[in-house]
Amino acid sequence: MSKGDSLGDFEHLVLLALIRLGDGAYGLSVRQEIAERTEREVAIGAVYATLERLENKGLVKSRQGEASEERGGRPRRYFTLTAGGNAALEKTHRALKRMTSGLRPGYSLRHLLK
Repeated sequence: MSKGDSLGDFEHLVLLALIRLGDGAYGLSVRQEIAERTEREVAIGAVYATLERLENKGLVKSRQGEASEERGGRPRRYFTLTAGGNAALEKTHRALKRMTSGLRPGYSLRHLLK
């Protein structure tokens, strides 16, 4: 995987959240999914910036939903993974699997810090 094709950590999490959420994935739901599963605070601005970057890379696509009164008449923007996004996820998972393959059981980063 060349440098330009690799996913950053947060991009990886966002794409995984899109898969988990399916057709109902929008910015706030992505933020909530990542926050719940990673147990870390996630800024909504970071989610939207990442979704925009992923869309510019062709890894996700968006569509406008219907306007709703609860949102002051504004439509929600829904995101889905593209074939390119799926391929990027598969490449990332293969790379992570190769990197972790063969590590000794019980290995931790503490060994590197000595």
